[in-house]
Amino acid sequence: MPTNFYINNFPSSQITSEHLLVEDLVIESMKFHGMDVYYLPRSIVDSVDMLYGEDPIKEYISANAIEMYLENITGMEGDQDFISKFGLEIRDEAHLLVSRRRFKTSVALDRPREGDLIYIPLFQNFFEITFVEHENDQAMFHTLGRGRGGNVYLYALRVKQFVFSEEIIETGVPEIDGQIVNEYKRTTFVLLGNSASSGIGSFIPGEKLYQGTDLANATAIATVFEYKPHSDLIVIKKRGIFDTGEIKGVSSNAKRTIIVDKDQIYTDVFEDIADNKRIQDESNDIIDFTEHNPFGEP
Repeated sequence: MPTNFYINNFPSSQITSEHLLVEDLVIESMKFHGMDVYYLPRSIVDSVDMLYGEDPIKEYISANAIEMYLENITGMEGDQDFISKFGLEIRDEAHLLVSRRRFKTSVALDRPREGDLIYIPLFQNFFEITFVEHENDQAMFHTLGRGRGGNVYLYALRVKQFVFSEEIIETGVPEIDGQIVNEYKRTTFVLLGNSASSGIGSFIPGEKLYQGTDLANATAIATVFEYKPHSDLIVIKKRGIFDTGEIKGVSSNAKRTIIVDKDQIYTDVFEDIADNKRIQDESNDIIDFTEHNPFGEP
């Protein structure tokens, strides 16, 4: 039996006009006092390593503009700048609120997901969602409920500063893509020949290039970072294994032949970030590996 037969603020399966009014006011207040951000969902091509509980490769290929409210306006929380045995770590954390209705209409997802990114233009930085409070939000209390399951007007997001590790970020938004482009590890390909007759066209910085019959069946793909005509080519976002042979530009239709050192090829998808050969070369000058046991007694 309700506390009041004529006025029941907490119906089990009904949305009243009062509920919608409260939600409208929440959205309006967030538009007044919030800030514009971009929500970057992970691509559906991600595969999850169930053994280590992580995504070996992450891609962010879209950005959705939406307003969010920053709770901790006095400064970042978390461990801040943390020095450990692994070096300096930036552990800035923040709490963000976003309207459920606005999120549903702006992003084609049921709710925010852990692992997705938020780019905040005000900070010119990326933040990764570590936890989403979607059942009950302690940040705000309302005199009007809306069905059951706690506060359903907002999502509360806990985010931390994103630690970049060669993730593919290609959203099509120049500010976002340009913010991260210099963080990618670069690979230099030596071009065969030093005259215009040794190839066709010129590669354009930012375009994709590939090796194979076509882009759909490419054995390796990369993005042009810098092109030095008839000298060498610097690429980023390298996927797959390049071999000595012809490469083609997607936008420019340029064609060149590259020379790849076999000793620098590894089987990992991000083979260019491995230091195996560098460590081996430097250790050869220090340790005599012709000995049966170079680290102790024979």
